Amino acid sequence: MADARTIFDGLNAEQARAVAIVRGPVCILAGAGSGKTTTITRRIANQVATGTFAAEQILAVTFTDKAAGEMKGRLAALGVERVQARTFHAAALAQLRALAAEPPAQLLPSKAMILGAVAKLLPGAYRFRPLVDLATEIEWAKNRRIGPERYRAELGDHVPPLPADLMERAYRDYERRKRALGRLDFEDLLEHTIRMYDEDQSARERFRARYCAFTVDEYQDVNLLQQSLLERWLGERDDLCVVGDDYQSIYTFTGATPAHLIGMPKRFAAVNVVKLEDNYRSTPEILNVANRLVPKLGGVEKVLRATSAKGPEPELQPFADRPAEERFVVERIRALHQGGMPLEDMAVLYRLNARSENYEEALAGAGIPFRVRGGAFLARAAARRLLARLGPSGSTAIAENVRLAAESEGLLVPIP
Repeated sequence: MADARTIFDGLNAEQARAVAIVRGPVCILAGAGSGKTTTITRRIANQVATGTFAAEQILAVTFTDKAAGEMKGRLAALGVERVQARTFHAAALAQLRALAAEPPAQLLPSKAMILGAVAKLLPGAYRFRPLVDLATEIEWAKNRRIGPERYRAELGDHVPPLPADLMERAYRDYERRKRALGRLDFEDLLEHTIRMYDEDQSARERFRARYCAFTVDEYQDVNLLQQSLLERWLGERDDLCVVGDDYQSIYTFTGATPAHLIGMPKRFAAVNVVKLEDNYRSTPEILNVANRLVPKLGGVEKVLRATSAKGPEPELQPFADRPAEERFVVERIRALHQGGMPLEDMAVLYRLNARSENYEEALAGAGIPFRVRGGAFLARAAARRLLARLGPSGSTAIAENVRLAAESEGLLVPIP
């Protein structure tokens, strides 16, 4: 187990203050690149090292398996084992399996398994609406704990992907078919866990005897369903540490809101609020631009301070349309490459994976080699059409089958 010197080594004053507070509610407002993961893992290590809590009494929650794995790795490097670091859904599933009177139903890997049949019953062109739009809308409702019976009444200013009556019908049909299959979706995992704690005193007492302190990462992206489960975990206790940045809330389309993060001082009068504003990622020039832009987002004021050396001034370039933007990117890459910069030292960043295709076509057309990181290639329209044609084939002549299918779809330019 790491000692105090190791735990506090290299921390700035704000990080050290957060790490030193081992009891009670703590709200860490962590600006981008400010070392939040370092801070919360050191704080957990300090909770164990000081004997405030045993490692087994701490539950750390984050949003991805990758982030949970990184948290476990950092804690292990500090000599802290047996802290549970999980996503909300993984934690809920484990609790249902351990504490529910009956084991949970089988998990539905994707809503599309059911929504395909639901969409076929929609009238006219609505049946061709992308299934992802229907799935996202159902998640929007379920993450707000809105069932089909209240769906239309709770819409407010929200605009669904279908007329409200059709979307309600699709939502009801989805739930009916899911129940008939005996399946749970990811939102059901959280809802069933909440109900278990509301209805089963024994489960509630056993859980609260097991876990006494909680840390929630990326708290700006918690939705009502997750917040409701967190409240059941806590009960009347207040040993909760949350960390997040309201400027970086990215899941509002599924019902997430930074209001839970911003509202910590209202819910906990004795909360300690710590701002992490030293940035270890970007140059002063980039941070100057960011600090001018982010106040327009509202929320909690944070001013990021650079710790790295100076760099070039960022260039902000507006464009009339997307083709103009893509031409500029191609020309800029060519100019930098001609000036001696290797292509592998350049990157094109885009907000949505859906934009990848535009840049791929522009770069391919310019004869510039590239590699795409991430993305969902097989989800693209062209790939889906090819897969539909290839699906029934049992032939091993894969390359020829792909060529013929692409040719028939008009995706190949014939060789003159």
